[in-house]
Amino acid sequence: MKYMTGAEIRESYLRFFESKDHKRLQSASLIPNDPQLMFTVAGMVPFKPIFWGKIEPTYRRVTTCQKCVRTNDIENVGRTPRHQTFFEMLGNFSFGDYFKRETIKWAWEFVTEYLNLPENRLWVSVYLDDDEAFSIWRDEVGIPEKKIIRLGKKDNWWGPAGPSGPCGPDSEIFIDRGHGDNCPDPENCSPACDCGRFLEFWNLVFTEFNQDEEGNLTYLERKNIDTGFGLERAASILQDVDSNFDTDLFIPIIKKIEEILGIKYKEKPGSDISIKVIADHARSVAFMVSDGILPSNEGRGYVLRRILRRAVRHSSLLGYSSPFLYRIVETVADHMGNVYPELRQRLSFTQEITLKEEERFLSTLVNGEKRLKSVLVDKKELSGPELFMLHDTYGFPLELVEEIVAGTGVTLDKEGYEREMALQRERAREAMGDREYLSNVEAYSTIFPVTGNSKFTGYSRFEDKSKIVAILKEGDAVETLSKGETGDLIFEKTPFYPERGGQVTDTGLIRTDNASAKVERVFIPYQEMIVHRAFVEEGALHVGDKAWLSVDEDRRKAITRNHTATHLLHAALRKVLGEHVHQSGSLVQPDRLRFDFSHFQPLSTDELNEVEEIVNEEILKAKVVDKAEKSFDEIKGQDVMALFEEKYGDKVRVISVEGFSRELCGGTHVDNTGEIGLFKILSDTSVAAGTRRIEAITGKTSLNYFRNLFNRQKTIREVLEVPEDLIIQRLQGVLNELKSGGQEIKRLKEKLLSGDSLMKDKKMIVNGTKLLIRRVENAPSSALRNGADVLLSKEGGGIVIIFNELEDSVSFVVKVEKKLTDKFNAGEIARKIARDLGGGGGGRPDFAQAGGKDLSKLQTLIERIDEYL
Repeated sequence: MKYMTGAEIRESYLRFFESKDHKRLQSASLIPNDPQLMFTVAGMVPFKPIFWGKIEPTYRRVTTCQKCVRTNDIENVGRTPRHQTFFEMLGNFSFGDYFKRETIKWAWEFVTEYLNLPENRLWVSVYLDDDEAFSIWRDEVGIPEKKIIRLGKKDNWWGPAGPSGPCGPDSEIFIDRGHGDNCPDPENCSPACDCGRFLEFWNLVFTEFNQDEEGNLTYLERKNIDTGFGLERAASILQDVDSNFDTDLFIPIIKKIEEILGIKYKEKPGSDISIKVIADHARSVAFMVSDGILPSNEGRGYVLRRILRRAVRHSSLLGYSSPFLYRIVETVADHMGNVYPELRQRLSFTQEITLKEEERFLSTLVNGEKRLKSVLVDKKELSGPELFMLHDTYGFPLELVEEIVAGTGVTLDKEGYEREMALQRERAREAMGDREYLSNVEAYSTIFPVTGNSKFTGYSRFEDKSKIVAILKEGDAVETLSKGETGDLIFEKTPFYPERGGQVTDTGLIRTDNASAKVERVFIPYQEMIVHRAFVEEGALHVGDKAWLSVDEDRRKAITRNHTATHLLHAALRKVLGEHVHQSGSLVQPDRLRFDFSHFQPLSTDELNEVEEIVNEEILKAKVVDKAEKSFDEIKGQDVMALFEEKYGDKVRVISVEGFSRELCGGTHVDNTGEIGLFKILSDTSVAAGTRRIEAITGKTSLNYFRNLFNRQKTIREVLEVPEDLIIQRLQGVLNELKSGGQEIKRLKEKLLSGDSLMKDKKMIVNGTKLLIRRVENAPSSALRNGADVLLSKEGGGIVIIFNELEDSVSFVVKVEKKLTDKFNAGEIARKIARDLGGGGGGRPDFAQAGGKDLSKLQTLIERIDEYL
């Protein structure tokens, strides 16, 4: 066994499978194109639609090194040799090509001849009933029978995510590390024992069955291979260390942590846990932010925030209380940027986001200490829910609480805390989406053998003629769709663009010799089958009919103007704000466009104006918009923006505006930027922490927008009777007059309210104190307060109560001379009165305000007002 670096192992694996005719593909994003998963958690995730038969594979053999994030066991990170939140998974995949024999033989060839692992230390496990895999290992590879362990479904079966789906047995390769922790039977120890002596590092999954909802298994027509070879585990084996954290994949990061925090690794076991947590979490933070995930209070953003804050919490356990993680992510980028260039390309943005989140959390920690101290008042035990609240809301880990309460005699309900943590993990698993994948495609997959994929002809035309190959109504295949019915139509070819990639669906008409239907929506539910949801307006449509398909041309052209404008906007934002800007979502409609992108603060007026100016300059240049189909190999290394939301086959569509913008995109676009017309930004808003949204308009919508503005301005000019250049000056004058008039009205109302005119007053003496009650109607609340002050002054002290009668309710104020507040409390008086009027309120001993809903009780209440004093 020879020493190999992590980089050497990674490259050796990928080259080996390239030599076996596998196509090497780049790692997919950590954000999966899968609504059921929060993160890319395994190498097979990007190929899930292929495993499920939703799309046809471009390559039958593929090999990758996939970046992955899993957080199910985050509490174990740093405490075990191999738990991590971020890891790299090497894999080789076969989609209906080779199967068990080749997979097993190649795996053995790689580990023994390329990694030089000693055969006498290698063991394998197979599924209990998988005689085929057992015989291949024994008879063709030559492993002694005693070193092939048969295990049950818990250990050697890969099941579907939900109640049904593809599944199959697997086979795992182990290496004997020579020792286990407290093994109960050292003489007969094998991979079936969980003492830790045998380390599994490669899982070969044979996906050959489909499981229905009752658990019945049937053979798949096309069998697939999915393997997972853990890079960090392999590095620990080949570098002869007991922990993944002691490999060269982590050591440069740990050295940086030592340098910044002034602490040494492997001096104190407790400190080592925190160092490992920080090292792992720094990798996760760097990769997640560089893939466009930003801290927030939900979804992926919440997971990122939790990971980042755990790292900061552990730095506090090591006695460090300043931002530091943003410096560690730079080391991650330096160390891993050759393989994952996005780490370096987006480093400044990643550091900015990390620093801001660190600063925010460090202030939260101060509040957490205050909260802990308040919880500890007069307590001898902190309950499980209290400990969890400190952990989840204030970022206080259990170990930090233990440190703070040490020596105080306070006990901690650790069992209750673990129950709360278990509930949180269950919620996290639910959020990860362990549900059936793409179950809604069943009806379409059933008819796919009849329909096949649809050919899209809409890039070059708005009309086409095609045959109806299938009709579905409420999920069932039918032969006819009649007048007044809505159903799904599939054609051999179509000019209708289906809703995808942020671009909305085309609409239009379908006509035959005997019928017409209105197309309401077009979508792709399975592979490349294009489905037209249509309402039959006349006659009846039949399977086999020849139909004329007509797209709403004006609507499509408006959509294409907005779609091309999003490409120009994306490029302009990167020029003005920086290379950290990446699209995180879009919506392209006929009347407007919406574009979401990564940026951490609102755009200034100058920035918005500059972006708008750049886009309009490109439009005025009337540049050709080039739309070319190319292979991935052709664009490799070129400056082409690729978005994780898109699905691409071997051929990709590159949309280019020369010298300005190049993106992979399957949508429809204008032929010349001049067709877009005027581009106008309407708003810049925040949709999440670190994500902004711009809404904008083009073409005829811009014309209508400015026509309406012009007409409004013309009307204002005519009403104000001033020239256009004096409108603002005149409006300012009107506002000043209104403000001045409003102040005068308020002054006059207060004067009237506090005067001795025809007000409904009642004066009396209560317990030797003067009391004045005044009733008014529809007075402003500020006038009530000022009026009470004036009246109290005029009366020479005592108590003043002013009731303000509104349409169907009453508000009032109570004013008590300060020297009388030891005898009378304005707040208490107001609360009592308000309660009997069906309302509420209160205030200070010398002044209070309140209200009630029952105006009919007011007169009776005034007659017995002394009861309230």
